[in-house]
Amino acid sequence: MNINRNRMFQMTATALVLSSALTGCGQEGDAGAQPSAGSGAKASGGGRPTVCLVMKSLGNEYFQAMQKGAEEHVAQRGDLALKASGIQNETDIDGQVAAVNSCITAQAQAIVVAPADSRALVAPLGRAVKAGIKVVNIDVKLDDGALKAAGLDIPFVGPDNTEGARLSGEALGKSLGQGAKVVILEGNPGAANAQQRKAGFEAAARAAGLTVVDSKTAHWETDEAYTVVGNWLTTHPEIQGVLASNDSMALGAVKAVQAKQSKVKIASFDNIEAIRPYVKDGSVVATVDQYGAQQAANGIDEAMKAVKGEQPQGWVKTKLTLVTAADLG
Repeated sequence: MNINRNRMFQMTATALVLSSALTGCGQEGDAGAQPSAGSGAKASGGGRPTVCLVMKSLGNEYFQAMQKGAEEHVAQRGDLALKASGIQNETDIDGQVAAVNSCITAQAQAIVVAPADSRALVAPLGRAVKAGIKVVNIDVKLDDGALKAAGLDIPFVGPDNTEGARLSGEALGKSLGQGAKVVILEGNPGAANAQQRKAGFEAAARAAGLTVVDSKTAHWETDEAYTVVGNWLTTHPEIQGVLASNDSMALGAVKAVQAKQSKVKIASFDNIEAIRPYVKDGSVVATVDQYGAQQAANGIDEAMKAVKGEQPQGWVKTKLTLVTAADLG
């Protein structure tokens, strides 16, 4: 793994988080006017509604790209003010709750959220709905049981994570062959997409005749994945493949495999720029593009429809594409 590239991502993420902290609810998109406090039913920011985009870790290239895509989309629309924020790491649930509360205090008209935890964000989002703020869920599905218990009906814009992981796992199965032993790197235990991707990998493993030796969380993080996979390569030297639930963890897995001079293959999910060299050289047999920037754009569009009084759809399913070396040229 390119260490200098990782350090650059970390420096960029730190700058973004600090910038978000300075702007209350988050970093404001260039296209949005500075919003002013006002009734949740009224427009702000020079007559334009304010939409808060609350993401997960800005240390993850996926969410950096999501923010950039959202800002570009808002600039094209020209009819709203965007306040985008992220958290310091993938497990900073309190930071996300604080971001949602800040948007409520600022009386934003809508919140578009990719929750770090599918249950913990339901209560603060319920407070937002009670305050008259429209809420749209993207990327990570909020827990249906928790939503029902809270009496909330929040639309979801996002992909079928189980199917995406199945596609990635199927590619690894074809590469390794029947009987190969593999492990699964899981995301945050409280996130629905982590559970869905694990289920997709398990389904692919069964279909391909792979044996899942172990499955552990690395909380979506590169460094933790490096440690987990390094330990696996010592305790389970027989493993031939790693099913990584996102590319950040796959990067840690690549580093661990290289350190052990192992021939273990990896399949992943997200298609961030940093993973593509490893897809090209075959270290990573496949990843899955879930178009995070487009998810944010679609979420903003759904939020604006709700602000204008339109009835939102229950699930706006977004596309997935398997990416292999053949697709990258």
